[in-house]
Amino acid sequence: MILSDRDIKKAIVDGEIRLVPFYPECIQPASIDLHLDKYFLIFDKTQATILDVKKPVDNLMREVTLTEDEDSAFILHPGEFALGNILERTYVSNGYVGRLEGKSSLGRLGLLIHSTAGFLDPGNDCNMTLELFNCGSLPIKLYYKMKIGQIAFEKISSPSEVGYGDKKLGSKYYGDTKVRASQFHKNFEKKKI
Repeated sequence: MILSDRDIKKAIVDGEIRLVPFYPECIQPASIDLHLDKYFLIFDKTQATILDVKKPVDNLMREVTLTEDEDSAFILHPGEFALGNILERTYVSNGYVGRLEGKSSLGRLGLLIHSTAGFLDPGNDCNMTLELFNCGSLPIKLYYKMKIGQIAFEKISSPSEVGYGDKKLGSKYYGDTKVRASQFHKNFEKKKI
Protein backbone atom coordinates (compact mmCIF):
# COMPACT_ATOMS: atom_id res chain seq x y z
CA MET A 1 0.00 0.00 0.00
CA ILE A 2 1.36 3.44 -0.96
CA LEU A 3 1.83 5.76 2.00
CA SER A 4 -0.22 8.94 2.24
CA ASP A 5 1.33 12.25 3.27
CA ARG A 6 0.22 11.54 6.85
CA ASP A 7 1.94 8.11 6.86
CA ILE A 8 5.08 9.48 5.20
CA LYS A 9 5.41 12.05 7.99
CA LYS A 10 4.92 9.35 10.64
CA ALA A 11 7.50 7.04 9.00
CA ILE A 12 10.00 9.93 8.95
CA VAL A 13 9.40 10.67 12.65
CA ASP A 14 9.76 6.94 13.43
CA GLY A 15 13.05 6.74 11.48
CA GLU A 16 11.68 4.26 8.94
CA ILE A 17 12.26 6.76 6.10
CA ARG A 18 14.97 9.41 5.98
CA LEU A 19 15.91 12.08 3.44
CA VAL A 20 18.95 14.36 3.78
CA PRO A 21 18.45 17.19 3.10
CA PHE A 22 14.77 17.01 3.93
CA TYR A 23 12.36 19.70 2.75
CA PRO A 24 8.98 19.27 4.55
CA GLU A 25 7.32 21.55 2.00
CA CYS A 26 8.08 18.94 -0.70
CA ILE A 27 5.69 16.37 0.79
CA GLN A 28 2.86 15.77 -1.69
CA PRO A 29 -0.40 13.84 -1.03
CA ALA A 30 1.33 10.45 -1.58
CA SER A 31 4.99 11.21 -2.39
CA ILE A 32 7.91 13.56 -1.76
CA ASP A 33 9.40 15.77 -4.48
CA LEU A 34 13.12 15.22 -5.08
CA HIS A 35 15.79 17.52 -6.50
CA LEU A 36 18.55 17.22 -9.08
CA ASP A 37 22.13 16.99 -7.82
CA LYS A 38 25.15 18.38 -9.68
CA TYR A 39 26.81 15.09 -10.76
CA PHE A 40 26.36 13.47 -14.18
CA LEU A 41 28.01 10.76 -16.25
CA ILE A 42 27.80 10.70 -20.03
CA PHE A 43 29.09 8.12 -22.50
CA ASP A 44 32.19 9.21 -24.36
CA LYS A 45 31.43 7.82 -27.81
CA THR A 46 35.01 8.41 -28.94
CA GLN A 47 36.25 5.63 -26.61
CA ALA A 48 34.24 2.63 -27.83
CA THR A 49 31.87 1.42 -30.50
CA ILE A 50 29.91 -1.04 -28.37
CA LEU A 51 28.90 -1.65 -24.76
CA ASP A 52 29.75 -5.18 -23.65
CA VAL A 53 27.71 -6.06 -20.54
CA LYS A 54 30.44 -8.50 -19.45
CA LYS A 55 32.99 -5.70 -19.20
CA PRO A 56 33.28 -2.59 -17.00
CA VAL A 57 32.06 0.64 -18.61
CA ASP A 58 33.52 3.10 -16.08
CA ASN A 59 36.27 4.11 -18.51
CA LEU A 60 33.70 4.76 -21.24
CA MET A 61 31.97 7.50 -19.28
CA ARG A 62 32.94 11.08 -18.60
CA GLU A 63 31.96 12.98 -15.47
CA VAL A 64 30.26 16.36 -15.66
CA THR A 65 29.84 18.38 -12.46
CA LEU A 66 27.74 21.54 -12.31
CA THR A 67 28.72 24.50 -10.21
CA GLU A 68 26.46 25.33 -7.27
CA ASP A 69 25.12 28.65 -8.57
CA GLU A 70 21.41 28.88 -9.41
CA ASP A 71 21.98 29.17 -13.17
CA SER A 72 24.22 26.09 -13.40
CA ALA A 73 22.60 23.70 -15.88
CA PHE A 74 23.13 20.44 -17.73
CA ILE A 75 21.84 20.36 -21.30
CA LEU A 76 20.39 17.05 -22.47
CA HIS A 77 20.01 16.90 -26.24
CA PRO A 78 17.31 14.94 -28.11
CA GLY A 79 18.07 11.22 -28.15
CA GLU A 80 20.82 11.58 -25.53
CA PHE A 81 21.20 9.55 -22.36
CA ALA A 82 22.98 10.53 -19.15
CA LEU A 83 23.21 9.32 -15.59
CA GLY A 84 22.53 11.83 -12.83
CA ASN A 85 21.91 11.93 -9.09
CA ILE A 86 19.07 12.80 -6.79
CA LEU A 87 20.23 15.49 -4.32
CA GLU A 88 18.53 13.85 -1.34
CA ARG A 89 20.21 10.85 0.26
CA THR A 90 17.24 8.55 0.77
CA TYR A 91 16.89 5.70 3.26
CA VAL A 92 14.15 3.16 3.85
CA SER A 93 14.16 0.55 6.62
CA ASN A 94 13.73 -3.16 5.91
CA GLY A 95 9.96 -2.65 6.18
CA TYR A 96 9.59 -0.23 3.25
CA VAL A 97 10.41 0.31 -0.42
CA GLY A 98 10.57 3.50 -2.45
CA ARG A 99 9.44 4.03 -6.04
CA LEU A 100 10.98 6.88 -8.01
CA GLU A 101 8.67 8.52 -10.53
CA GLY A 102 8.99 11.40 -12.95
CA LYS A 103 7.24 14.75 -12.71
CA SER A 104 4.31 15.16 -15.10
CA SER A 105 5.41 18.63 -16.18
CA LEU A 106 8.88 17.35 -17.18
CA GLY A 107 7.41 14.31 -18.94
CA ARG A 108 5.40 16.73 -21.07
CA LEU A 109 8.73 18.18 -22.23
CA GLY A 110 9.99 14.72 -23.27
CA LEU A 111 12.20 14.04 -20.24
CA LEU A 112 12.36 10.51 -18.83
CA ILE A 113 14.16 10.28 -15.48
CA HIS A 114 14.56 6.52 -15.26
CA SER A 115 14.49 3.75 -17.80
CA THR A 116 14.23 0.82 -15.37
CA ALA A 117 15.90 1.53 -12.03
CA GLY A 118 13.36 3.50 -10.05
CA PHE A 119 13.16 1.08 -7.12
CA LEU A 120 14.67 1.71 -3.68
CA ASP A 121 15.09 -1.68 -1.97
CA PRO A 122 14.42 -2.26 1.74
CA GLY A 123 17.44 -1.19 3.78
CA ASN A 124 18.99 0.95 1.05
CA ASP A 125 20.53 4.33 1.88
CA CYS A 126 21.84 6.29 -1.11
CA ASN A 127 21.55 9.21 -3.47
CA MET A 128 19.45 7.49 -6.12
CA THR A 129 20.70 7.42 -9.70
CA LEU A 130 18.69 8.98 -12.50
CA GLU A 131 18.73 7.47 -16.00
CA LEU A 132 17.96 10.64 -17.93
CA PHE A 133 16.75 10.45 -21.52
CA ASN A 134 15.45 13.22 -23.77
CA CYS A 135 12.83 11.69 -26.06
CA GLY A 136 11.68 15.11 -27.26
CA SER A 137 12.81 17.10 -30.29
CA LEU A 138 14.53 20.02 -28.51
CA PRO A 139 17.39 20.16 -25.98
CA ILE A 140 16.29 20.37 -22.32
CA LYS A 141 18.14 22.50 -19.78
CA LEU A 142 18.26 20.85 -16.35
CA TYR A 143 19.21 23.04 -13.38
CA TYR A 144 21.03 22.09 -10.20
CA LYS A 145 18.54 21.67 -7.31
CA MET A 146 15.44 21.80 -9.56
CA LYS A 147 12.60 19.41 -8.76
CA ILE A 148 13.34 16.39 -10.94
CA GLY A 149 11.13 13.59 -9.64
CA GLN A 150 9.11 12.24 -6.76
CA ILE A 151 9.33 9.19 -4.56
CA ALA A 152 6.38 7.19 -3.27
CA PHE A 153 6.82 4.77 -0.38
CA GLU A 154 5.18 1.43 0.29
CA LYS A 155 5.13 -0.67 3.43
CA ILE A 156 5.95 -4.27 2.53
CA SER A 157 4.07 -7.32 3.87
CA SER A 158 6.77 -7.94 6.48
CA PRO A 159 10.27 -6.54 7.00
CA SER A 160 12.80 -8.19 4.68
CA GLU A 161 15.08 -10.73 6.34
CA VAL A 162 18.08 -9.37 4.48
CA GLY A 163 18.22 -5.69 3.54
CA TYR A 164 19.92 -4.22 0.51
CA GLY A 165 23.57 -3.65 1.32
CA ASP A 166 23.95 -6.83 3.37
CA LYS A 167 27.18 -8.63 2.42
CA LYS A 168 25.15 -11.77 1.60
CA LEU A 169 23.58 -10.00 -1.37
CA GLY A 170 26.66 -8.42 -2.96
CA SER A 171 24.68 -5.19 -3.46
CA LYS A 172 26.53 -3.09 -6.04
CA TYR A 173 25.19 0.39 -5.31
CA TYR A 174 24.52 0.46 -1.55
CA GLY A 175 25.46 3.77 0.03
CA ASP A 176 26.29 5.51 -3.26
CA THR A 177 26.45 9.27 -2.82
CA LYS A 178 27.68 10.07 -6.31
CA VAL A 179 26.53 8.77 -9.68
CA ARG A 180 28.35 5.61 -10.75
CA ALA A 181 28.48 3.71 -14.04
CA SER A 182 26.78 0.35 -14.41
CA GLN A 183 28.37 -2.48 -12.45
CA PHE A 184 26.41 -5.15 -14.33
CA HIS A 185 29.63 -6.86 -15.41
CA LYS A 186 30.06 -8.07 -11.82
CA ASN A 187 27.14 -10.45 -12.39
CA PHE A 188 29.48 -12.47 -14.63
CA GLU A 189 32.31 -12.77 -12.10
CA LYS A 190 32.81 -16.20 -10.62
CA LYS A 191 31.95 -16.27 -6.97
CA LYS A 192 33.94 -18.34 -4.52
CA ILE A 193 31.68 -20.74 -2.64
